[in-house]
Amino acid sequence: MTRLALVFTILMTAAVVPAAFGVGSGRPEQGRGARTVTPPRGFTALYNGRDLSGWRGGDTFDHRKYLAMSEEDRAKQDAAWTADMQAHWRAEGAELVNDGAGKYATTIKEYGDFELLIDYKTVPRADSGIYLRGCPQVQIWDHTNPAEFKNGAEKGSGGLWNNSAGAPGKDPLVLADKPFGEWNHVRIVMMGSRVSVWLNDKVVVDQAVMENYFDRKLPVPARGPIQLQTHGGEIRWRNIFIRELGSPAL
Repeated sequence: MTRLALVFTILMTAAVVPAAFGVGSGRPEQGRGARTVTPPRGFTALYNGRDLSGWRGGDTFDHRKYLAMSEEDRAKQDAAWTADMQAHWRAEGAELVNDGAGKYATTIKEYGDFELLIDYKTVPRADSGIYLRGCPQVQIWDHTNPAEFKNGAEKGSGGLWNNSAGAPGKDPLVLADKPFGEWNHVRIVMMGSRVSVWLNDKVVVDQAVMENYFDRKLPVPARGPIQLQTHGGEIRWRNIFIRELGSPAL
């Protein structure tokens, strides 16, 4: 067994741990007036429960090209994206809320290998996703929407939807979405190009290679931001925690 496979096995075995966070051992108070976000041990909170500190605006944009921009051009682009993002995102205590439009909430910090925990609650017809290192995406959508059945919505959320048709990970292994009005819990482990996803404590992606949407001949970038992509309907996020992993890349 390779070291990478061993680390993945350990993390898979520990999949039951995030389920315990909701019993007072790491998740913040859930009322809208909450202001203190306490991450589980070893994790860092990406959303502080107060404001949009640590976040900028972003879009579906090749992160390698973003880094290749001049410092001046990148600053102008950041300012434009962030102004748009801030018009559509707001802090409501423990919840980070998007109105269903606007640029994506994008971490200023970049990440390599990581474990990400996040909860979301959305509405019918909404469409969203979690970009990993700036690449789309762990899909979140309305699995009851017939208009999206042609794209595989009936299979549920959590898949690497931008992988090629038939590629491992593109479709979730099981339908694990909760009914509208309930919170969904997501756990993502990314090591190198390989991604595992748990949705509501069920494995929906198992160590699949995430394809580089922007250039499939190249691997995903070694580092990049976490992005929360939304359109089509309100989505609420909470308990956004990350733990950086010091494992070898693939």
